[in-house]
Amino acid sequence: MSISLNQANTIISAALAKARADNMKPLSVIVLDSRGALVAAQSEDGVSIMRSKIAHGKANAAIQLGMGTRALMNRAETQAYFVSAINGVAGGDLVPVPGGCLIMDGDALIGVVGISGDTSDNDEIACVAGIEAASLTAVTG
Repeated sequence: MSISLNQANTIISAALAKARADNMKPLSVIVLDSRGALVAAQSEDGVSIMRSKIAHGKANAAIQLGMGTRALMNRAETQAYFVSAINGVAGGDLVPVPGGCLIMDGDALIGVVGISGDTSDNDEIACVAGIEAASLTAVTG
């Protein structure tokens, strides 16, 4: 089971709506399926050019390691060599800071969202809002 395009678009729309309601900086939002393949992506007007790559790195880190990026950040603080080594294996496409949330449908992992553009905590807030708007469960850590 994997996330549908319709679910991904709902997540993106709701995440961006939350960002606008909370007056966040412009965001990039990436949704990957359970295999790590791109399903949908959007970047708001005015978002800096690196944000989509950072959002992808957050999403990729979460799906490849099976944990939200808040948990990965905590692991990086205690096992920096491990996270650095894994990032090398991943070609540098792992960003271990909040803003990458696993998407659960019941007990099934169906995808992941990565968001970048504001503070990492605000990126994560937008992730959770988007996932919950699609009647799914977010795993942050």
